[in-house]
Amino acid sequence: MSLAESKSQQAYNWISQQIRTRGYEPGHRLVLTTIAEELDVSVVPVREAIRQLEAEGLVTYERNVGARVTTHNREAYYESMEIVATLEARATAQSAPFLEAADVAKARELNQQMRELDVTHDPDEFTKLNKEFHSVLFAKCPNERLVKLVYEQWDQLEYHRVSTFRYIPERALDSVEEHEKLVTLIEIGAEEAYVEKVAREHRLQTSRSYRAKNAETDTANAT
Repeated sequence: MSLAESKSQQAYNWISQQIRTRGYEPGHRLVLTTIAEELDVSVVPVREAIRQLEAEGLVTYERNVGARVTTHNREAYYESMEIVATLEARATAQSAPFLEAADVAKARELNQQMRELDVTHDPDEFTKLNKEFHSVLFAKCPNERLVKLVYEQWDQLEYHRVSTFRYIPERALDSVEEHEKLVTLIEIGAEEAYVEKVAREHRLQTSRSYRAKNAETDTANAT
């Protein structure tokens, strides 16, 4: 890796982190010279990093304004959820035959922690455990590229910074029960296609619940 590449990657990592942690809020203008001074680099690697972030949808370029942190887009979130549902379900189905008793036990342990957690007081912890749970189930997928795509889409969801369970805590109990069903199917060696179908429907149901909640809120605000 060349020095220029390492500085570009450094700038990318730093800006990306600022966006994901809300150091840079949606709509924040990204001034190349300011960022370059912050990182003690030239504007060249900063410009390259911003171009990469623009390609990923985290940054939007506006004519006569410049680069800005992309404003939250609800439809983009729904789209990302659908993509995650498809990719994660496929990875889970491919991983299932390779999961051992210890993996199943770990998944159940995480699910039990979720069951005992008061999601209304700590939705972020519930979301964290939820990610760990699903990570266990698709960890042994032999298609490494597929797993990489799942994590990339998770990153997209993190950009939107929405813990769906913050807005639909009532979905948490159903989600836990669906987890148990999924683990049981894997444990008994259910057909790969059926495991994939159940895993995908599980994720999509969370998306549908969140969409319905938003529609309800929008209607209430309009009246």
